[in-house]
Amino acid sequence: MKIDKELLLKVAENARLELSQREIKEFLPQLREILESFSKLDVLDVSQEKPSFQPLPLKNVFRDDKVEKCLSQKEALSNTKHKKDGYFLGPKVV
Repeated sequence: MKIDKELLLKVAENARLELSQREIKEFLPQLREILESFSKLDVLDVSQEKPSFQPLPLKNVFRDDKVEKCLSQKEALSNTKHKKDGYFLGPKVV
């Protein structure tokens, strides 16, 4: 693949970047180096490998739900002054 100023400007345009002449001179060798490094992957035989859509194994980080003793209605309402008919009393919405 030919890596030149035109390719760099196309990549910059796709990324919506405006590069100065100094930046173009600085980034062109870096882009060449990056693409050359990735081109080494083309010679690998991956025909026996399964496609991997998830780089890390998935695991559930949430705990299992367990049935435990709950607060009674009286205990739940014991620390509030704002209650009515066994429910929490909130401000009027309308």
